[in-house]
Amino acid sequence: MTSSTPPSTPPSTPPAPADLVVHGGTVVNAGGSATATVVVTDGRIVAVQDPALPLPPHRRAIDAAGSFVIPGGVDPHCHIGQRLGEYSQLDDYASASIAALWGGTTTVVDFAIPDPGQRPIDAVAERRKLAEISRCDTALHGCVIQWDATTAGQIAEMATTGVRTIKLFTTYKDVVMAGPDTVLEVLRTLHAQGGIAYVHAEANHVIEDAQASAVAAGEAAAGHMPRTRPELAEAAAVAQVLATAEHVDAPVYFVHQTTAEAVDLVRAARRRGVRAYTETCPHYLYLDEGTYAGDHPERFVCCPPLRAPETVAQLRARALVGDVDTLGSDHCCYSTGQKSEHSHDVRVMPNGLPGVETRLPVTFTQLVVRGGMPVERFVGMFATNPARLNGLTGKGVLAPGHDADLVVLDPAGRRPARIADLHMATDYSPYEGEELAGWPSVVVSGGRVVLDADGFHDPGPVGRALHADPMPDHLIT
Repeated sequence: MTSSTPPSTPPSTPPAPADLVVHGGTVVNAGGSATATVVVTDGRIVAVQDPALPLPPHRRAIDAAGSFVIPGGVDPHCHIGQRLGEYSQLDDYASASIAALWGGTTTVVDFAIPDPGQRPIDAVAERRKLAEISRCDTALHGCVIQWDATTAGQIAEMATTGVRTIKLFTTYKDVVMAGPDTVLEVLRTLHAQGGIAYVHAEANHVIEDAQASAVAAGEAAAGHMPRTRPELAEAAAVAQVLATAEHVDAPVYFVHQTTAEAVDLVRAARRRGVRAYTETCPHYLYLDEGTYAGDHPERFVCCPPLRAPETVAQLRARALVGDVDTLGSDHCCYSTGQKSEHSHDVRVMPNGLPGVETRLPVTFTQLVVRGGMPVERFVGMFATNPARLNGLTGKGVLAPGHDADLVVLDPAGRRPARIADLHMATDYSPYEGEELAGWPSVVVSGGRVVLDADGFHDPGPVGRALHADPMPDHLIT
């Protein structure tokens, strides 16, 4: 009789440790929230697991007990280092992206606005090159000013390079303004490429008349900014663009809406089946035209201007009930000196406010802490909806397979906004001294911990140029 020796079983290989686990916190997505553990490997979320399960093997753990864990912010409206007229913004992609990360934003979307005589497709290529030094991921909006025989082909080419959103201005005549025929053609052509137009909607003829009236009255200085760009101009342009979008059955997104009337026009169109969307900005929810009566009215000059307190309250009410889809910073980094040089005439001075770093705390304070907005809805406006409305698959959600972009914040924490503590390339903050909640304690971008209790850890120029996917017909219901 012979005996045989059973074959030996090779020892099992232990699973490779995860790069990072974030545990103990309340994981918040737009669709719901629960205590959970987020597991990260190779820049991606590989699991969001029951907190009762033991932590998997890992290289680093972050205890988020008592805090919210939310998706990294997607800022759909940034102007980075652009030259407009005689003024150049003071930041570049390195400084702006570092400030964004400090503020919990892990993806920024900038604008490729063509210089005079420059083709839109060439402006995109130029911006892509400038973005190579970014510390966070970036995407781009194209911009069309005048329709010509080449524009449709350029829109198709931009789409193949991952740019499926295009900015249109209905104001700033002879600079970037697109006429009604151009708006119509872009809406229709871009929709065929799975894209959506982003519209700055103010009726230029109303604005020019209001500005001429202000000049005649000796009231064109920064302190009189609201009278030079009235609320009526916004509502008129929104109504016209909505009619065009409805006519060609194309989606449309309105940037920086400031009034309840404008938001209501969009919502009414949505009820008729128009795929129309509203963005607003932190400054339109938090500040009002009273700032123009202060010592530095030029610091608050932006277009559209800050509105009357009652208008701000009405806009905030619309946001709280879910009628506003996204929060964009409309970040523009100028100094007090630049804005002061021509503060006697708002027609020629640079406009815009710095805000990529403060978008999270300002809106979290105003909407969640003071307004009682469910944090899930806030996450939708801050991250999820901007990702969807830019075709950025993998962003704005904490779920397996998505990018490991996340923010840990203590909802009970408070600290004042002070320019000395901020990181934007300017010498002022519109919120100086304001006590704000929602400051990030930990920021993870692409799986890298870039902010923690030890401070900021510069990852270097690792930001990716994101390519937008075609967007479905029904982006948000």
